[in-house]
Formats: sequence, structure tokens, C-alpha cells
Amino acid sequence: MKNRFSKFKNRNVLITGGLGFIGSNVAIRLADLGANVLIVDSLIPDYGGNLFNIRDIKDRAKVNISDIRDENGIKFLVKDQDIIFNLAGQVSHIDSMVNPFVDLEINCRSQLALLEACRKNNPQVKIIFAGSRQQYGKPEYLPVDENHLIRPVDVNGINKSSGEWYHILYNNVYGIKAASLRLTNSYGYRQMMKHNRQGFVYWFFRQAIDGEEIQIYGDGSQLRDFVFIDDIVDAFLLVAVSDKANGQVFNLGGQKPYSLLEFVEMLLKVCKKGSYSFVPFPSDKARIDIGNYYADYSKIKKMLGWEPKVSLQEGMKRTVSFYRKYKGFYW
Repeated sequence: MKNRFSKFKNRNVLITGGLGFIGSNVAIRLADLGANVLIVDSLIPDYGGNLFNIRDIKDRAKVNISDIRDENGIKFLVKDQDIIFNLAGQVSHIDSMVNPFVDLEINCRSQLALLEACRKNNPQVKIIFAGSRQQYGKPEYLPVDENHLIRPVDVNGINKSSGEWYHILYNNVYGIKAASLRLTNSYGYRQMMKHNRQGFVYWFFRQAIDGEEIQIYGDGSQLRDFVFIDDIVDAFLLVAVSDKANGQVFNLGGQKPYSLLEFVEMLLKVCKKGSYSFVPFPSDKARIDIGNYYADYSKIKKMLGWEPKVSLQEGMKRTVSFYRKYKGFYW
């Protein structure tokens, strides 16, 4: 893997959403590999962008504070880039239902505008898109593979699906090399911790670290899989350097599924404080809940050799250690 990643040395790489959770971790890895990193981020409040995330590479990466909805800006920014990690997006399922047109602009229309900018100004570029498990909706079978029907249960899932398929279309029709990774529950350092609208995982971490009571919706039996940020970054980089990945979509998945109760009990044991209780599902969240989900990641394992290496317990320990040290920059 290290030999393959040496291909990033001196390459021009653009990361949209590069001050956010996944984007900043990708940026740090690429800077360490010798890439010429350009970060684009709007720093919209509550979306996750945080300048502190790149403090270790602030002298080795360029930052452009701009919005991917700015078509004229994107036309300029994509020029001369070898690789684009397209990670900018609105990721809150609840927010997508409250403000569907904002989600449409960011997760769908802006993706098409970026691809058009590449078609007209940089058709040789490689683009890696961040998809979501939410695109599948409620699973018909488990584990969920890439052949499962796409039946989103919220606006975010619909727009993420459209954004993803624009990438695949431009790969197939225009020859712009593109691929997508459908992410499951992701966790690790540099994640936004200010509110609970972007999923339960990081919010449970915050509550456990603070010694608060975690409220589990339902009976805690729902199954989920979890992938640590270092494994996620490996997957993005592998797809970027592999021509076999062009035009493909890949699931990322955890080593094994855990019930929400098992997740919380393990987290409280790592933090050595906190508690939990069971509460009824709020109606707005119950309407878009997908039930049990865990991914079949055999396609990316077979094609590119990726599989999750960091166990949930080890990932929890690393995550808790990070936030205890830098809590003031995330709470």
C-alpha cells in the first residue's frame, strides 16, 4: 500500500470540504505523502469545517474559503488538478428534510456543476466522491452489497444518489475518471461535535466523554457497522490511485456489526464514565430511520485489497484520547 501511495508525491490534489472531518484527515495524509494540497471549504457554521483540523499542515497546504455552489470559482479551482477528493456536502438527514432545497443545491446541483467544470477545463482529472449508506434506504437483506436497490428514505439520500450517479455518468460518457465510496457510520478524530444533527456516533462520543447520560432510541437492538477514519482515508487513497476503480461504486464497512447497545456499553467502558437510558424514537427521526444496516465490502476488498484494520474498541480509544486533549476546539 505504501508503494501505491508514493504516486501522490508532487501531484496536485484538490479536496472539497477539506476542513471537515474526512477531508482534513485526507489532507493531512496527502501532505505527509508530498502532494500539493489545495483545500476548498465554505466554513458554513455547523457543517463541520474547522481550521484547527489542519493546524499540523497549515504550512504545507493551501486553503481557499469558498462554496462549491460558486460555479465561477469552481471553474478556476479545478484547473491543473490531478485528483479531486469531492467531499463537500450537507450530511444531516434531519436538515435535509427541514431545508430540502439547500440539500439539493449542495449535494446535487453543485456536484453537476463541478463535473461540468472538469469536463470543460480539466477532463484528465480523477474524482473520488463521498457517497452514503443512506442511499440504500431500508435494507431488504443484510449485509448490503452494491447491487441492493437504491431507495432513499430522506431528501439527503436522494440527492447523494443523484450526485454520485452524475460522477459515474461523466466517467462513462465523457471519460472523466470518477468513483464513489458509500460510507457507513464513520468516526474518529477531527469530527464536528457541536450539535447532534449529523448522526448519533460523534454525539455519543461527546456525551460519554462528558460523563452524561446517552439516550438510546428504542431498545438498542438496531445493528450498525462502524469504520475508523484511518481506514476510511486508506480507502479514498486506494481508489484515487487505481484505474480499476474508475466508474465503480464501493461500499465501506466495519469489521462486524454491533447493536447500538453494544456500541454504547463499549464506549462507556472506554471512557470509564457516563450512563445510558432507553427512550422512544422521536417522530421526525423514526420516519427516516433505516433499521438494521451493515455493509458487504467484499467488492473493494477483492478489487483493491481494502478492508478495515482498526477494531471498534481501538478506534474508540484513539478517538476519546484525541478529544480529551483538544476538547476546547470541538465542543
